[in-house]
Amino acid sequence: MADGDGRELSGVPSAPYDPPEFLSDVPGSYPWRVLHERHPALIERVRAATPYDIRVNRALDLLLEEIEGVMEPLEGSAHDRDLWESWDRGHIGRRWDDAPFLWAESYFYRRLLSAVGYFGPGAWQGVDPFEPFKQAELSGEAVDEELRELDALAALPPAERAQTLTLRALWGNRADLVFRVAAGPELAGRESGLVADDSALLWSLIGGEGAGVSGATGVPGVSGGSGVPGISGGPGGEADRAVAGRGGVARVCLVADNAGSELLPDLVLIDHLLHARGTGEVVLHVKPLPYYVSDATPADVLACLRRMSAAGGEAGEVAGRLRAALGSGRLLVRAHAFSCAPLPYREMPVGMREDFASASLTIMKGDLNYRRLVGDRAWPHTTPFAEVTAYFPGPVAALRTLKSEVAVGLDGDVVKALEATGHPWLTTGAHGLIQARP
Repeated sequence: MADGDGRELSGVPSAPYDPPEFLSDVPGSYPWRVLHERHPALIERVRAATPYDIRVNRALDLLLEEIEGVMEPLEGSAHDRDLWESWDRGHIGRRWDDAPFLWAESYFYRRLLSAVGYFGPGAWQGVDPFEPFKQAELSGEAVDEELRELDALAALPPAERAQTLTLRALWGNRADLVFRVAAGPELAGRESGLVADDSALLWSLIGGEGAGVSGATGVPGVSGGSGVPGISGGPGGEADRAVAGRGGVARVCLVADNAGSELLPDLVLIDHLLHARGTGEVVLHVKPLPYYVSDATPADVLACLRRMSAAGGEAGEVAGRLRAALGSGRLLVRAHAFSCAPLPYREMPVGMREDFASASLTIMKGDLNYRRLVGDRAWPHTTPFAEVTAYFPGPVAALRTLKSEVAVGLDGDVVKALEATGHPWLTTGAHGLIQARP
């Protein structure tokens, strides 16, 4: 069961300047393509992956028709209808294209779960429609190789190990299964890099052994902190003031994004925080329900631990330590209802806000969490990250590969260099960022 229901909002005031939210009403735009191309393709993949009965297939057909028209309310008997009505901002009953992109995209996944009978009653109650995709990825040879590589990781010097784990957690976001529906072969071999790098600041906020970490080197195309050829550094001057050598912090919150080969490096990073950096407690936030295809749930956490245990070697050792941490209470798993809300974190309920306020650092993983953290709006890309996250109740960091049109906190020269390439850079997953605010 999810922690809380997300209806008690924190009352945080709006930002002093809010640019327009992204909508899906411009044919050919990225949000429009997600709603009218990616979502229909996903429905067909879900249908093909599981032998659903006639009733479910009819419901999927109706959802396909609906997303081309008006957004319908949840059925009257839905257990969470009141909750979604509390999250509604007048969008239900209007065209899908006219709702904010974040709201419409989130509501689509809730409606998809209804269509496949996830909430029952019936034979499909509680059956994750995305499980076939998750399982295929988790059991693949690429994961075998990733887990074998952990054997060499323990021998690295502390600072190098910390930076390697940061980059693995960042680029693991490329495992996003819903993103693969739209990503084409033209991405293969494209140079990748960071457009912002506050990794030194991030690790200074965590402290512990070897807290001093330099910019994220070792990634093809990364020059200094930008990852853009010809551009070095970035707006993260605070990273230069990182404080090394402190003891580990009391608590870190990590808000996970995807399951499988992204959640695996997240878990290894958590083990490093607990085992090597002296962090007293880590709180892992996951989704209470299957969402956005590959978003991590408590069941996915257990599946990853089983996979690591079966691999043996260092992966097995990590899994054993994490199981012990779960048993002792040093590792906590949260599955808050608001994690599936179609709203930004600015509107988080009091219980979640208090959880983040109690942490020395909250790490937000992935594109969706980034959109919810800064607001899924047409911010100028040079808008300071600290400015748009000022509402957040404690220090916060973001590890994210770019898969949507929102980005803040970038150096102006970096943006110019990216635009000058003539290639898309916001939505392809070819670039990433590490941003932090004390």
